[in-house]
Amino acid sequence: MFQILKARLHQGYRTFPFPEKQPPMAPRYAGRPKILPGSCKGDCAACVGICPTGALSRGAGNRPVIDLGRCIFCRACEEACAEKLISFTQEFSMAANSKEALVIADEKFKQAEAMGNELRRLFGRSLKLRQVSAGGCNACEADTNVLGTPNFDLARFGIQFVASPRHADGLLITGPVSQNMKLAMQKTYEALPSPSIVIAVGACAVSGGLFKGNSEVNDGAAGIVPVDLFVPGCPPHPWTILEGILRFMGRL
Repeated sequence: MFQILKARLHQGYRTFPFPEKQPPMAPRYAGRPKILPGSCKGDCAACVGICPTGALSRGAGNRPVIDLGRCIFCRACEEACAEKLISFTQEFSMAANSKEALVIADEKFKQAEAMGNELRRLFGRSLKLRQVSAGGCNACEADTNVLGTPNFDLARFGIQFVASPRHADGLLITGPVSQNMKLAMQKTYEALPSPSIVIAVGACAVSGGLFKGNSEVNDGAAGIVPVDLFVPGCPPHPWTILEGILRFMGRL
């Protein structure tokens, strides 16, 4: 028993002091991209052609445009761009209130805004979520589950995952919403007490990701239930998920 207590004291305080302090990200972490000033020369479309999810397109002046809702952050476009206009930063804040806000054409990004005053009164200090894996590969699910560990300690913000939608304030959806999970997700949403919120986490839940256009999936959650917060990534970093939820709650 003494050895256990000694080991615990040696470990010290494990929870990272976020949001008071910004967490350090790994050097190889691919965060929110930005489009640098300049324009593509000639008819080069290497970045568009190499993107596995069709997240890249060309906008005004042949400049690249990135849809974060479809991006899997493979960085292939960054390597393919001869003009070096595409740059993936270490910024982990990427949540948005709409799919349109996830489209990046320059260095600017509109971060998620807090929920309305009435919802903030109800959920701003305590938020119970029912997680629905709608055909996901378990990557987004794993990064969601890890939020319960001491390092992130989701519960200190009053956020908890619950077993039943009838005990929840909203849904957190992962996966592209397969045909087999469509009805289950609809019924889970309908079982929520009103008012409620919906959070789509990961490229699959936002847009269908790598599976977009496949007849066996529904290209994300927004076409089936109303989504209030979109968290891009493949999978999103746990800090990205937590930061997005806290920003939506009006805690940042």
